[in-house]
Amino acid sequence: MSVHELNRPPVADSAEWQVEAPLALEQLRHWGQVSPLHISLRHKRHGQWYVWRWIDALRDVERLADGLRQQGFTEDSRLALSGAFEPDLLLLALAARHVGGEVLTLPDTLDPEALRKVLWRSHPTHAFVQGRQTRQRWLNHGQTLLNFAELLGPVEPAQRLRLNIKTAQLWSEESTAWQDGLSVLLDQWLASGHALAFPESPGSASRDRREVAPSGLLLSAARLDTLAGEIESRLAPPNTWRRRLCDWAIAHPEKPLQRLIKNRVRRLLGFHNLHFIWQATRSRDVPTAPTWLAEFKRDIA
Repeated sequence: MSVHELNRPPVADSAEWQVEAPLALEQLRHWGQVSPLHISLRHKRHGQWYVWRWIDALRDVERLADGLRQQGFTEDSRLALSGAFEPDLLLLALAARHVGGEVLTLPDTLDPEALRKVLWRSHPTHAFVQGRQTRQRWLNHGQTLLNFAELLGPVEPAQRLRLNIKTAQLWSEESTAWQDGLSVLLDQWLASGHALAFPESPGSASRDRREVAPSGLLLSAARLDTLAGEIESRLAPPNTWRRRLCDWAIAHPEKPLQRLIKNRVRRLLGFHNLHFIWQATRSRDVPTAPTWLAEFKRDIA
């Protein structure tokens, strides 16, 4: 997790990657005042769940804003973010807005040539980059890396959490590859005041989601398709008696046996506390969600 200092050009074309969150700071201050000790963020790190209370998030944003100023970040600066969505990235985005600068999200899936073109167009003055491969691509462009902890300064470590707290919580397993994702996360998280949880890695997302059992999912169209594939892989193969039993449970959810089967599948997916799915608008060339996922969406609409 690193911040890069970039050469600043005279003109930048950064509108495509800008993060829109006009009320974010006001909303963060609101929750920091009315619910300071309630949990705002959850993240699994090194096999352990850690939490940030609203007061912790607010204080971290203020410290990070001071750290950014020390790195020359001003109201005329542009901070590029690239990597998985998780607390450090969100808090740093809010800190940049606190200073008054611009926030951009650049995909973490760009190859070296595509990254060069995007950097040439967007011309960020600073950047926060996650992931070994992504960091290496930025290093290959001659950027200097600084540690996130140096921006934050000495603070108490995040608290460990036992997952027996039954509160409404949102879930994200996305990255900056979702172009509008950060704007969506900030809006849904800060408008609701619910905790927002993240997996340790993309590979552990399914397992970590089952541990959290979120009440709301924040999904891009691409992630919806990935989730649909996960659901399909957990069901019995088509045209088998077990699959017909599952389909029967969908068709007649009012009966006790069908509800039992349906709830069993929900629990396997970490959906047993699910109330809604926020999903980006799907394009015409994206396949329709399979029956099981459509059923979940109907239930929580």
